[in-house]
Amino acid sequence: MEIMRVVDELVCTRRMPGLQACALRVLENQQGAMSVATDPVGAPPGQWVFTTSGSAARLAMTDATTLTDLTICGIIDNWVPEATVVAGQQSRT
Repeated sequence: MEIMRVVDELVCTRRMPGLQACALRVLENQQGAMSVATDPVGAPPGQWVFTTSGSAARLAMTDATTLTDLTICGIIDNWVPEATVVAGQQSRT
């Protein structure tokens, strides 16, 4: 599992049948790399989420036949990335 931030929705009018009508999100990890994930939980842009990847990503979907290798499993309610913790003080991102 990895913690990532939702950057935006991804709208695709043409999809493989295995993706059906899954919500898609653009995610950014803490190193700045961007990925696309299926989103069964409805995470809005700006939120931190935890994800699962590989074959486990399919199992996190309502329908395990969905073609995905990255799925958002939950929205994080309260978490401050290490990079923003300075001298014992936390700043909001």
